[in-house]
Amino acid sequence: MSNDFSIARAIVEAAQILRQAGVPEARREAASLLEHVIKRDRTFLITHAETLLASSDVRHLRDLVERRSAGEPLQYITSRQEFYGLEFEVTPDVLIPRPETELLVETALGLLDKMANPSRLCDVGTGTGCIPVTILHERPMLQAVGLDISLPALRVAARNAARHNVTERLTLIASDCFSALDTQRARFSMIVSNPPYVTEDAFADLQREVRDHEPRMALTPGGDGLRIIRRLMEDAPRFLEAGGYFLMEIGFDQHEAVMSLIDRQVWELLDIYKDLQGIPRTVALRKI
Repeated sequence: MSNDFSIARAIVEAAQILRQAGVPEARREAASLLEHVIKRDRTFLITHAETLLASSDVRHLRDLVERRSAGEPLQYITSRQEFYGLEFEVTPDVLIPRPETELLVETALGLLDKMANPSRLCDVGTGTGCIPVTILHERPMLQAVGLDISLPALRVAARNAARHNVTERLTLIASDCFSALDTQRARFSMIVSNPPYVTEDAFADLQREVRDHEPRMALTPGGDGLRIIRRLMEDAPRFLEAGGYFLMEIGFDQHEAVMSLIDRQVWELLDIYKDLQGIPRTVALRKI
Protein backbone atom coordinates (compact mmCIF):
# COMPACT_ATOMS: atom_id res chain seq x y z
CA MET A 1 0.00 0.00 0.00
CA SER A 2 1.15 3.53 -0.72
CA ASN A 3 0.55 6.32 1.79
CA ASP A 4 -1.65 8.44 -0.51
CA PHE A 5 -4.78 6.73 -1.67
CA SER A 6 -8.56 6.98 -1.65
CA ILE A 7 -11.13 4.85 0.13
CA ALA A 8 -11.78 2.92 -3.08
CA ARG A 9 -8.09 2.24 -3.65
CA ALA A 10 -7.60 1.29 -0.02
CA ILE A 11 -10.29 -1.37 -0.27
CA VAL A 12 -8.92 -2.74 -3.55
CA GLU A 13 -5.36 -3.00 -2.30
CA ALA A 14 -6.32 -4.35 1.14
CA ALA A 15 -8.55 -6.96 -0.50
CA GLN A 16 -5.70 -8.03 -2.76
CA ILE A 17 -3.39 -8.59 0.21
CA LEU A 18 -6.08 -10.49 2.11
CA ARG A 19 -6.92 -12.60 -0.93
CA GLN A 20 -3.28 -13.56 -1.36
CA ALA A 21 -3.26 -14.61 2.29
CA GLY A 22 -6.21 -16.93 1.69
CA VAL A 23 -8.82 -14.86 3.53
CA PRO A 24 -12.35 -15.67 2.30
CA GLU A 25 -14.55 -12.78 1.12
CA ALA A 26 -11.48 -10.57 1.02
CA ARG A 27 -13.17 -7.45 -0.35
CA ARG A 28 -15.94 -7.52 2.26
CA GLU A 29 -13.40 -7.97 5.04
CA ALA A 30 -11.21 -5.20 3.67
CA ALA A 31 -14.20 -2.86 3.73
CA SER A 32 -15.06 -3.95 7.29
CA LEU A 33 -11.53 -3.20 8.44
CA LEU A 34 -11.63 0.24 6.85
CA GLU A 35 -15.03 0.95 8.43
CA HIS A 36 -13.45 0.15 11.79
CA VAL A 37 -10.42 2.37 11.13
CA ILE A 38 -12.30 5.50 10.03
CA LYS A 39 -15.42 4.80 12.14
CA ARG A 40 -17.78 5.09 9.20
CA ASP A 41 -20.38 2.68 7.82
CA ARG A 42 -20.51 0.85 4.49
CA THR A 43 -22.76 3.49 2.93
CA PHE A 44 -20.13 6.16 3.60
CA LEU A 45 -17.44 4.04 1.93
CA ILE A 46 -19.60 3.69 -1.17
CA THR A 47 -20.67 7.32 -1.40
CA HIS A 48 -17.23 8.74 -0.60
CA ALA A 49 -15.12 6.31 -2.57
CA GLU A 50 -12.72 8.99 -3.83
CA THR A 51 -12.12 10.60 -0.44
CA LEU A 52 -8.43 10.51 0.50
CA LEU A 53 -7.47 8.84 3.74
CA ALA A 54 -5.32 10.43 6.42
CA SER A 55 -1.83 8.97 6.66
CA SER A 56 -2.55 7.79 10.20
CA ASP A 57 -5.57 5.84 8.92
CA VAL A 58 -3.42 4.31 6.20
CA ARG A 59 -0.93 3.06 8.79
CA HIS A 60 -3.70 1.76 11.02
CA LEU A 61 -5.37 -0.06 8.13
CA ARG A 62 -2.05 -1.58 7.12
CA ASP A 63 -1.56 -2.95 10.62
CA LEU A 64 -5.04 -4.47 10.72
CA VAL A 65 -4.70 -6.02 7.27
CA GLU A 66 -1.46 -7.63 8.42
CA ARG A 67 -3.19 -9.08 11.49
CA ARG A 68 -6.11 -10.39 9.43
CA SER A 69 -3.73 -11.85 6.84
CA ALA A 70 -2.04 -13.79 9.63
CA GLY A 71 -5.36 -15.43 10.50
CA GLU A 72 -6.67 -13.31 13.37
CA PRO A 73 -10.48 -13.22 13.12
CA LEU A 74 -12.04 -9.97 11.97
CA GLN A 75 -14.27 -9.97 15.06
CA TYR A 76 -11.28 -9.95 17.42
CA ILE A 77 -9.68 -7.13 15.46
CA THR A 78 -12.81 -4.97 15.55
CA SER A 79 -13.96 -6.28 18.97
CA ARG A 80 -17.52 -6.72 17.79
CA GLN A 81 -19.94 -9.19 16.26
CA GLU A 82 -23.62 -8.90 15.40
CA PHE A 83 -25.94 -11.55 16.80
CA TYR A 84 -29.72 -11.64 16.44
CA GLY A 85 -29.68 -8.00 15.36
CA LEU A 86 -27.67 -6.85 18.39
CA GLU A 87 -24.00 -5.87 18.52
CA PHE A 88 -21.81 -7.72 21.01
CA GLU A 89 -18.31 -7.06 22.23
CA VAL A 90 -15.96 -9.97 21.58
CA THR A 91 -12.41 -10.58 22.75
CA PRO A 92 -10.05 -13.56 22.46
CA ASP A 93 -11.41 -14.66 25.86
CA VAL A 94 -14.74 -15.67 24.31
CA LEU A 95 -16.11 -17.70 21.45
CA ILE A 96 -17.31 -15.57 18.54
CA PRO A 97 -21.13 -15.81 18.28
CA ARG A 98 -22.26 -17.77 15.23
CA PRO A 99 -25.39 -17.42 13.10
CA GLU A 100 -26.37 -21.04 13.83
CA THR A 101 -26.65 -20.21 17.53
CA GLU A 102 -29.46 -17.80 16.66
CA LEU A 103 -31.54 -20.94 16.09
CA LEU A 104 -31.07 -21.79 19.77
CA VAL A 105 -32.36 -18.34 20.72
CA GLU A 106 -35.33 -18.58 18.35
CA THR A 107 -36.25 -21.99 19.75
CA ALA A 108 -35.94 -20.74 23.32
CA LEU A 109 -38.16 -17.72 22.64
CA GLY A 110 -40.81 -19.91 21.04
CA LEU A 111 -40.91 -22.33 23.97
CA LEU A 112 -40.90 -19.53 26.55
CA ASP A 113 -43.99 -18.10 24.88
CA LYS A 114 -45.77 -21.42 25.46
CA MET A 115 -45.11 -21.30 29.20
CA ALA A 116 -47.73 -19.75 31.49
CA ASN A 117 -45.28 -17.96 33.75
CA PRO A 118 -41.60 -18.63 33.04
CA SER A 119 -39.43 -17.55 35.96
CA ARG A 120 -35.73 -17.79 35.28
CA LEU A 121 -33.44 -19.00 32.54
CA CYS A 122 -29.92 -20.40 32.94
CA ASP A 123 -27.21 -20.31 30.26
CA VAL A 124 -24.32 -22.71 30.83
CA GLY A 125 -21.04 -21.57 29.28
CA THR A 126 -22.30 -18.08 28.60
CA GLY A 127 -19.15 -16.63 26.96
CA THR A 128 -20.11 -13.25 25.46
CA GLY A 129 -23.52 -13.58 27.09
CA CYS A 130 -25.09 -13.37 23.64
CA ILE A 131 -27.71 -16.05 24.38
CA PRO A 132 -29.14 -14.76 27.70
CA VAL A 133 -28.66 -11.09 26.81
CA THR A 134 -30.59 -11.56 23.56
CA ILE A 135 -33.38 -13.51 25.25
CA LEU A 136 -33.67 -10.92 28.02
CA HIS A 137 -33.69 -8.15 25.42
CA GLU A 138 -36.59 -9.88 23.66
CA ARG A 139 -38.48 -10.83 26.85
CA PRO A 140 -38.36 -7.87 29.29
CA MET A 141 -40.08 -9.69 32.18
CA LEU A 142 -37.59 -12.59 32.33
CA GLN A 143 -34.63 -13.08 34.68
CA ALA A 144 -31.53 -15.10 33.81
CA VAL A 145 -28.32 -16.58 35.19
CA GLY A 146 -25.17 -16.96 33.09
CA LEU A 147 -22.54 -19.50 34.12
CA ASP A 148 -18.97 -19.69 32.86
CA ILE A 149 -15.76 -21.17 34.19
CA SER A 150 -13.78 -18.23 32.72
CA LEU A 151 -13.64 -15.00 34.71
CA PRO A 152 -12.43 -12.98 31.69
CA ALA A 153 -15.42 -14.30 29.72
CA LEU A 154 -17.79 -13.25 32.51
CA ARG A 155 -16.35 -9.74 32.37
CA VAL A 156 -17.12 -9.58 28.65
CA ALA A 157 -20.65 -10.87 29.31
CA ALA A 158 -21.13 -8.20 31.98
CA ARG A 159 -20.18 -5.45 29.54
CA ASN A 160 -22.55 -6.85 26.93
CA ALA A 161 -25.35 -6.99 29.49
CA ALA A 162 -24.73 -3.33 30.29
CA ARG A 163 -24.61 -2.44 26.58
CA HIS A 164 -28.10 -3.85 26.11
CA ASN A 165 -29.55 -2.67 29.43
CA VAL A 166 -30.21 -6.08 30.98
CA THR A 167 -27.65 -5.95 33.81
CA GLU A 168 -30.32 -5.88 36.52
CA ARG A 169 -31.90 -9.04 35.17
CA LEU A 170 -28.78 -11.11 34.47
CA THR A 171 -26.74 -12.70 37.26
CA LEU A 172 -23.29 -13.89 36.18
CA ILE A 173 -21.59 -16.64 38.19
CA ALA A 174 -18.17 -18.28 37.87
CA SER A 175 -19.01 -21.96 37.65
CA ASP A 176 -17.83 -25.18 36.04
CA CYS A 177 -21.18 -26.16 34.51
CA PHE A 178 -23.61 -26.20 37.48
CA SER A 179 -20.99 -26.73 40.21
CA ALA A 180 -21.46 -23.31 41.87
CA LEU A 181 -25.24 -23.62 42.12
CA ASP A 182 -27.22 -24.85 45.12
CA THR A 183 -29.38 -27.79 44.05
CA GLN A 184 -31.87 -26.97 46.81
CA ARG A 185 -32.44 -23.37 45.71
CA ALA A 186 -31.58 -22.96 42.02
CA ARG A 187 -34.60 -23.77 39.87
CA PHE A 188 -35.11 -22.65 36.30
CA SER A 189 -37.90 -22.74 33.76
CA MET A 190 -35.33 -23.25 31.02
CA ILE A 191 -31.66 -24.15 30.71
CA VAL A 192 -29.77 -23.38 27.50
CA SER A 193 -26.22 -24.09 26.44
CA ASN A 194 -23.87 -23.87 23.50
CA PRO A 195 -21.30 -26.25 25.00
CA PRO A 196 -17.88 -27.18 23.60
CA TYR A 197 -18.59 -30.10 21.28
CA VAL A 198 -15.83 -30.30 18.63
CA THR A 199 -14.08 -33.68 18.68
CA GLU A 200 -10.36 -33.89 19.32
CA ASP A 201 -9.78 -35.23 15.81
CA ALA A 202 -11.87 -32.50 14.15
CA PHE A 203 -10.19 -29.72 16.12
CA ALA A 204 -6.97 -29.98 14.09
CA ASP A 205 -8.92 -29.48 10.86
CA LEU A 206 -10.76 -26.33 11.93
CA GLN A 207 -10.12 -23.07 10.07
CA ARG A 208 -6.98 -21.36 11.34
CA GLU A 209 -9.08 -18.42 12.54
CA VAL A 210 -10.93 -20.78 14.87
CA ARG A 211 -8.23 -23.29 15.80
CA ASP A 212 -5.45 -20.80 16.46
CA HIS A 213 -7.36 -17.89 17.98
CA GLU A 214 -10.62 -18.82 19.70
CA PRO A 215 -10.47 -20.26 23.25
CA ARG A 216 -9.87 -23.99 22.98
CA MET A 217 -11.93 -24.84 26.06
CA ALA A 218 -14.97 -23.16 24.47
CA LEU A 219 -14.57 -25.29 21.35
CA THR A 220 -13.63 -28.80 22.41
CA PRO A 221 -13.75 -30.95 25.54
CA GLY A 222 -11.46 -33.43 23.78
CA GLY A 223 -12.23 -37.03 22.88
CA ASP A 224 -15.53 -37.59 21.12
CA GLY A 225 -16.72 -34.06 21.87
CA LEU A 226 -19.61 -35.26 24.03
CA ARG A 227 -18.17 -35.04 27.55
CA ILE A 228 -19.83 -31.74 28.48
CA ILE A 229 -23.05 -32.69 26.70
CA ARG A 230 -23.24 -35.89 28.76
CA ARG A 231 -22.62 -33.94 31.94
CA LEU A 232 -25.29 -31.36 31.15
CA MET A 233 -27.89 -33.97 30.27
CA GLU A 234 -27.19 -35.77 33.54
CA ASP A 235 -27.09 -32.69 35.79
CA ALA A 236 -29.67 -30.34 34.23
CA PRO A 237 -32.78 -32.09 35.60
CA ARG A 238 -31.80 -31.22 39.17
CA PHE A 239 -32.00 -27.53 38.33
CA LEU A 240 -35.12 -27.54 36.18
CA GLU A 241 -38.70 -27.06 37.27
CA ALA A 242 -41.13 -29.86 36.38
CA GLY A 243 -41.94 -29.49 32.71
CA GLY A 244 -38.98 -27.20 32.19
CA TYR A 245 -36.96 -27.12 28.99
CA PHE A 246 -33.32 -27.87 28.22
CA LEU A 247 -31.94 -26.62 24.90
CA MET A 248 -28.43 -27.14 23.58
CA GLU A 249 -26.46 -26.73 20.39
CA ILE A 250 -24.66 -29.76 18.99
CA GLY A 251 -22.11 -30.48 16.27
CA PHE A 252 -23.00 -31.20 12.65
CA ASP A 253 -22.66 -34.99 12.96
CA GLN A 254 -23.67 -35.57 16.58
CA HIS A 255 -27.46 -35.84 16.53
CA GLU A 256 -27.59 -39.63 16.51
CA ALA A 257 -25.04 -39.93 19.32
CA VAL A 258 -26.90 -37.31 21.36
CA MET A 259 -30.23 -39.09 20.83
CA SER A 260 -28.69 -42.27 22.22
CA LEU A 261 -27.75 -40.36 25.40
CA ILE A 262 -31.31 -39.25 26.18
CA ASP A 263 -32.75 -40.92 29.27
CA ARG A 264 -36.39 -41.36 28.28
CA GLN A 265 -37.36 -41.71 31.94
CA VAL A 266 -36.14 -38.15 32.51
CA TRP A 267 -36.50 -36.34 29.19
CA GLU A 268 -39.06 -35.97 26.44
CA LEU A 269 -37.35 -35.18 23.13
CA LEU A 270 -39.33 -32.38 21.54
CA ASP A 271 -37.22 -32.07 18.41
CA ILE A 272 -33.76 -31.60 16.99
CA TYR A 273 -34.05 -28.44 14.91
CA LYS A 274 -32.04 -27.98 11.73
CA ASP A 275 -30.07 -24.84 10.92
CA LEU A 276 -30.18 -22.96 7.62
CA GLN A 277 -27.78 -25.49 6.12
CA GLY A 278 -30.13 -28.36 6.99
CA ILE A 279 -27.82 -29.61 9.75
CA PRO A 280 -29.41 -30.92 12.99
CA ARG A 281 -28.22 -28.23 15.38
CA THR A 282 -30.49 -27.48 18.36
CA VAL A 283 -31.74 -30.20 20.69
CA ALA A 284 -34.92 -29.40 22.63
CA LEU A 285 -35.79 -31.54 25.66
CA ARG A 286 -38.55 -31.26 28.25
CA LYS A 287 -38.16 -32.56 31.78
CA ILE A 288 -40.79 -35.20 32.48
